[in-house]
This record gives sequence, structure tokens and C-alpha cells, in this order.
Amino acid sequence: MTFSILTYDVKTGVYAGAAATGSLCVGGWVLRGDIESGLCASQGTAPSSFWRDDAMRRLYAGDHAADVVASLTGADSGRDHRQLSVLDRFGGTAGFTGAQSVAYAGVIAAQNIVVAGNMIQSRVVLDALIEGFQTSLGPPQIRLIHALRAAESAGSDVRGLQSAALLVLSPDAPPLDLRIDYSETPLNALANLADHVAQPPYCNWLGEVPVLNNRTHAPHQPADRPDTST
Repeated sequence: MTFSILTYDVKTGVYAGAAATGSLCVGGWVLRGDIESGLCASQGTAPSSFWRDDAMRRLYAGDHAADVVASLTGADSGRDHRQLSVLDRFGGTAGFTGAQSVAYAGVIAAQNIVVAGNMIQSRVVLDALIEGFQTSLGPPQIRLIHALRAAESAGSDVRGLQSAALLVLSPDAPPLDLRIDYSETPLNALANLADHVAQPPYCNWLGEVPVLNNRTHAPHQPADRPDTST
């Protein structure tokens, strides 16, 4: 039903994740993140919104990914129908796939990257997600879209795709949280949206927003200057 990727760049401190599915609103259901904590993806036949929120609380408290996954999945009697992947602030990763997940379903977890999928064509889709991200160049959002396209080409969700989303968290930039809740070509729509937010005037306004490495940033705005806030 869904495939997802969570990544961490040690050099830049950027967390970047993405997901796509043959259903609607994947961004709202699956991805969660915090620049001081990490990322998680909760998905499956009957995904738990509690898993994603509880995972972020535990990550913020400093828990390691493996401990978060073990704790949340072990306590949930409905876990057989769910899937969870977690990336912590140290780049550690872990994942869980319920026994009743629709085949093919699985997780590949390595340092600084974890991918997960269910109701996908085969494990090749997950391999393509990793390779697509690791072999691409450019900003994280472009690399994520490249990874999603690679996964789609490798077999995708067996139903095709209807929604896609990405989340990029940087210590030097505001969050980039892009969602295509429904489209006949969601990856094209996501790429188009990513291109638009990289253009003025929107991208210029982003430079005025406080970030982790400069929480107090507040530009002077003359009285005759147009208000560009959202």
C-alpha cells in the first residue's frame, strides 16, 4: 500500500523523508519528524497514528530507534497489520513489519537510512528507493523525489500511486513539508510543487524565518514593506 524512506545526513544535520501510496493523503498518515529528534513512518493495512506520535515523543526524549520500535510494536495487539520505521538523532534506524502485512512487505534498515514498504511489487522496490537516493545529486527534496521515482519504476505499490509527500528538516532552514493528497500522477505533482517553493518570492521569504541554528532571527520590516507572511 505504501513505500517510504527516512534518511539522515551526518555532515549537514538534515533529516529527509518521503512516502508514496496507492491511497490518499500519505503525508498526513505516514510521515512525522522533528529537527531535534529524528523521523518516523507509520504505515500498513491499518496504520496507527498513535505509533507515529508516540515514536516522536520517545525520540525527543533521546531513545534509540530500536528501543522505540520494540516498545511500541510489542505493546500493540494490532501490530500484525501495521508497519513502522524509525530514524533517531544518532542516525540509528529500526523497523517492524506485521505478520499480516500485505505482500510484498518488508523493511531495510541501515545506519542513517531506513526504507519500508507493503503491498509493493517486491523487495526490489525497497532496493530502488535506497539506490535512487544514494546515487542522486542535489538538495534533499530532489533526491527524495528521485528515490520515489526509482521505486515506482521498480514495481511501486501494486495499485499504482495516488498520493506522495516529502519532509526535509534542516538546522539551517525552515521545515519543507510538501504533500500531494491526490493526483493521477503524484510524483510529477510533488516535483512540480518542489520546484515552485524553490522559486521567488516564496524562497526569499523562507530566509526570514527562525531556524534551529538561529532561533531568534527576525528581519527588520519597514512600515511600507508588504507583509509576506503566511
